[in-house]
Amino acid sequence: MAEESDLEKTEEASPKRLEKAREEGDVPRSRELAACAVLFAAGLSLMMLQQPLNTALKESLKSGLQFDRTMAFDPVTLLMKSSHTVMDLLIAFAPLALILLAVAIASPVLVGGWVFSNKAYMPQFGRLNPLRGIGNMFSKNALAELIKSIGKAFIVSIVAYWVVSSDMEPIMSLSNMPIEAGISEVSDLMMTGFLTIVAALIFIAAMDVPYQLYHYAEKHKMTKEEVKQESKETDGNPEIKGKIRQQQREMARRRMMSKIPTADVVITNPTHYAVAVKYQEEGMSAPIVVAKGADAVALKIREIAKEHKIVTLESPKLARALYAHTELDQEIPEALYAAVAEVLAYVFQLRIFKQQGGFQPEAPKTLPVPDALDPHSLLPAPNLMMNGGTA
Repeated sequence: MAEESDLEKTEEASPKRLEKAREEGDVPRSRELAACAVLFAAGLSLMMLQQPLNTALKESLKSGLQFDRTMAFDPVTLLMKSSHTVMDLLIAFAPLALILLAVAIASPVLVGGWVFSNKAYMPQFGRLNPLRGIGNMFSKNALAELIKSIGKAFIVSIVAYWVVSSDMEPIMSLSNMPIEAGISEVSDLMMTGFLTIVAALIFIAAMDVPYQLYHYAEKHKMTKEEVKQESKETDGNPEIKGKIRQQQREMARRRMMSKIPTADVVITNPTHYAVAVKYQEEGMSAPIVVAKGADAVALKIREIAKEHKIVTLESPKLARALYAHTELDQEIPEALYAAVAEVLAYVFQLRIFKQQGGFQPEAPKTLPVPDALDPHSLLPAPNLMMNGGTA
């Protein structure tokens, strides 16, 4: 059962999978939306360009009906006249063609955006498989396309019937109109009917766009095994990553240990924590922590400090506060300035004593460490009541 669930495509497509599909030219597309946009643009353009197009067609018809004797005996003249007529029509319809071309190119941006990929034009011999073709004929996508086509035909038929029936009276009165008025009326009726029918296609496009997005997301879903494999390819094998992180920690620890001989003092818990502090009057505005650790690392810090004769001071509360609230190579918190200052003052006095003699300084016993910085002070107090008495 676990193997079957791993083979089911239940996971959403990853950004890498979607990017790969896009590189191959596979993006969501809505042909209904593109067709609706082109037809709507054609209708609006014809309405705006109606007058110049009518004039061009009249002039072309008028020129075509004119015929003199010279054209009958001079094919060159006839050819030149025909070419001029065709050129005039091309110039007249050029704005309409440019508008439709711009809309056809820009309409894919509405769903999926522009994609330029030569992989889409590469031969795919898998498409020649007849079994696969038969399977596509009876797929859910084919059924959806069939339902969409039937719905589109039904809606267009209903709207077309409504347009014709509502304009029946003007249509019947066309025979009684003068030619100029009749042509103008027919043009208006056809344009209004065309735009009304195209507007009905917006309903089909509004349903097709969400379906295409859903179908695209379903097609690119991944199995759990594919997600794991992609994660390994992208982020690397977890075991290798773990070893790399371990090596990085070891390198960071070695760098930290190499800085302990430069410290002025090591403050200990005395056994659980150890923090090495350094301060120089030149270049430092406050003492910094050059090394810190707990348990085994703390023991190693104390050993290195002893080896290099670094002063070690037991102050459990200060050691815990420095360990919890200071990062490596960072200045200590301002709230610990006073406590660390007393420790450094003791260390500097101890150096003078070892060099010049005199009175040996006494190690500070009570340091001004705020309780809020001590992790142990934030823990709940242990229950000392046992069997009704105090321990």
